[in-house]
Amino acid sequence: MLEATLAAIRPLDGAAMAAARWLQARLTKPPGSLGMLEELSIRLAGLAGTCPPPVPQPATVAVFAGDHGVHAQGVTPWPQEVTAQMVANFLDGGAVINAFARQTGASLTVVDVGVANPLKPVRGLVAANVRAGTRDLTVEAALTDDEVVAAVEVGIRVAGDLVDRGENMLVTGDMGIANSTPAAALIAAFTGTDPADATGRGTGVDDATYAHKVSVVRAALDLHRPDPADPIAVLGAVGGLEHAALAGLILGAAAARVPVILDGVVSVSAALAAAALAPDAIGAMVAGHRSVEPGASAALRHLGLDPLLDLGLRLGEGTGAMLAVPIVAAAVRVLHDVATFDSAGVSEQ
Repeated sequence: MLEATLAAIRPLDGAAMAAARWLQARLTKPPGSLGMLEELSIRLAGLAGTCPPPVPQPATVAVFAGDHGVHAQGVTPWPQEVTAQMVANFLDGGAVINAFARQTGASLTVVDVGVANPLKPVRGLVAANVRAGTRDLTVEAALTDDEVVAAVEVGIRVAGDLVDRGENMLVTGDMGIANSTPAAALIAAFTGTDPADATGRGTGVDDATYAHKVSVVRAALDLHRPDPADPIAVLGAVGGLEHAALAGLILGAAAARVPVILDGVVSVSAALAAAALAPDAIGAMVAGHRSVEPGASAALRHLGLDPLLDLGLRLGEGTGAMLAVPIVAAAVRVLHDVATFDSAGVSEQ
């Protein structure tokens, strides 16, 4: 499945992008007056291979949940049980991402790809647990190569199922206590960023815990010395199950030629892995927002993506990306609905 997905990912369509750029220049507005939205609409035309591209609605957020062996190193004060408890909260509709999804009219899918505590089968939960949490990345590789591929393929299957049911824009979401630690390690490994600059405070740890967290990330990288040219091995050494599954979701979206909005530091760390596996997958990625986690900015720079929003968020769950959903749709709507100078009888300068 992974090989077939990678083979299906192609570059953006240059002819469609040229047509969108020409159309933007003919619309009743000063050239460039919509800023980033103009280039976004052009890129989405290239992704769809037509101008104007389909308006990317409806949207759905896929929240992948997993636990982490590195939790044993004291990188967060939150107990590991919170992961399973928050999954239940998502399914009950009581989390921030539920509120934001309702506001934007998006649906939500919750995927257990690696929660340590067993979850009861309930409606709305996709049961795809590869293993009950990762191993401690400071002691051994977090995952085997086979486990990484299995988790990536969970994400690919979820993307395919969502697109097949008519979802035209995917949003990345995550849940996993301690998952910002492997995210920082992934970002440092793929971008060469120093662990001190790739690691943030996650859930809001104090200074002592933050310094310890940086040392944990550094120790893991020193132990494994992951090679960014081998993204499966990097995910196995220092990644997480939700990170691998999110990489799969991004790859699945790129193969299906639908946009995928990236959330915060966990999502962009997964996007680095997806881009390392298939560089053309970047064409499907939209940076929903800039997380205050420093590693997120390092990852976005490496991917060459500019975030649509900068609101000081660091919650995860897909919340920042969800807020960007109407902006992405509006960027495409302009190409459909705005009159040209000729059709409106408006004089040009």
